[in-house]
Amino acid sequence: MATFIYLMNLTDEGVKGISDAPSRRAGAEKMIGDLGGELVGTWLTMGMYDRVLIVNFLQGDAAAKFAIGMGKKGFSRLTTLRGFDNDEALALINAAP
Repeated sequence: MATFIYLMNLTDEGVKGISDAPSRRAGAEKMIGDLGGELVGTWLTMGMYDRVLIVNFLQGDAAAKFAIGMGKKGFSRLTTLRGFDNDEALALINAAP
């Protein structure tokens, strides 16, 4: 599985409905599962982003579908990063010309 890091910012609508966060998380976790992924964890953060999610997906298009699906709900905006663990990074380094 490939690891994706989502940097989340809440929209004004998301902040107004912050008390609904537990049910939104459950909905996001269901969406991830429906797309064949696995939620590794979520963190509330201070600074430039409001929350960070780490998710494993089999395919990159599932990661994109998740980001689009979350955006369509109107509560958040996501920045998506593809993460490589140490073994993956070493393999990339060794395979680089």
